[in-house]
Amino acid sequence: MKIGVVGLPNVGKSTLFNAITEAGAESANYPFCTIEPNVGVVDVKDERLNVLGKMYNTKKITPASIEFVDIAGLVKGASKGEGLGNKFLSHIREVDAICHVVRCFDDPNIINVNATVDPIRDIETINLELMLADLETVTKRYDKLYKLARVGEKQSEKELEILTKIKTALENGQNARTVKANDEEEQKIINSFFLLTTKPVIYCANIGENDIGKPNKYVDEVKKYAEKENAKTIALCAKIEEELTKLDSDERQMFKDELGIKESGLDQLVTASYDLLGLMSFLTAGESECRAWTIKKGTKAPQAAGKIHTDFERGFIRAEVVKYEDLVECGSYTAAKEKGKVRIEGKDYVVQDGDVMLFRFNV
Repeated sequence: MKIGVVGLPNVGKSTLFNAITEAGAESANYPFCTIEPNVGVVDVKDERLNVLGKMYNTKKITPASIEFVDIAGLVKGASKGEGLGNKFLSHIREVDAICHVVRCFDDPNIINVNATVDPIRDIETINLELMLADLETVTKRYDKLYKLARVGEKQSEKELEILTKIKTALENGQNARTVKANDEEEQKIINSFFLLTTKPVIYCANIGENDIGKPNKYVDEVKKYAEKENAKTIALCAKIEEELTKLDSDERQMFKDELGIKESGLDQLVTASYDLLGLMSFLTAGESECRAWTIKKGTKAPQAAGKIHTDFERGFIRAEVVKYEDLVECGSYTAAKEKGKVRIEGKDYVVQDGDVMLFRFNV
């Protein structure tokens, strides 16, 4: 999973990136500090792996991971190449979801691209640039498909029908994700356009150090805006999150308790990302390795097996499945099997979060 961290210049984007990845990206009080995207890979905390590791006396624990990409700050006119717009737009096409950092604090000491703090204006500035860039892409594709459809090219007719809906939405100031696919085939066609505004969004409201645990009118505005487009919202203080990374675990917990921070920014972001993208994890366990594998909710056993290796999916025979809770309660895989907690599942089995799985295959 790849998440693009975006926002206007100087909203705390790179500071947040530093905090969640501890990657040490350059962060400074001037616009366009980030030119080339910084990339950081973060392990997804999963206590279940540690429990299984002890049970199996495993040599290696491999959690699921998320790749965060810190993308250059966007400005008005980016769709026409202003600022670092063209670079920004090319980088954002490659991510699975967008973490849109929005400034939700007043501080005269930190330069703002606008004279006042207005999170909705900032959000709409970026959203408009993404829609304008998509409209340009769609218009070019539309002209090509229109010519092919006129000569009776069936696939082009289908694509043109869907593209027309998207073009109309964009012209009316709506993002492309408001156009819903009727079936899997239509969704594949929409995905093939690689549009920026089809990306699901998490709005990250960056609050000030003195605003932690207090009502914040800016955050409330962002939440209302996000609800209208079925986006997620999290609120955190990027500066505090960055400071927390410099402390050891005991100091960090003490500092969080003092400030009343129950969940770190990274944990909030991971939870929101999994929820937004409809993801979950199944587990594999053994003496050599205990590992979490990220899949879409609704994935069937053969496709889950394919996450491990394509041969597993191609030669899938069956899966041996035990719920994590049942395995822990029984104390071992052998005991779980003796108590009838291990099930044999076939090709139609829909994998559940926390399933501990062993695949049988033949190629």
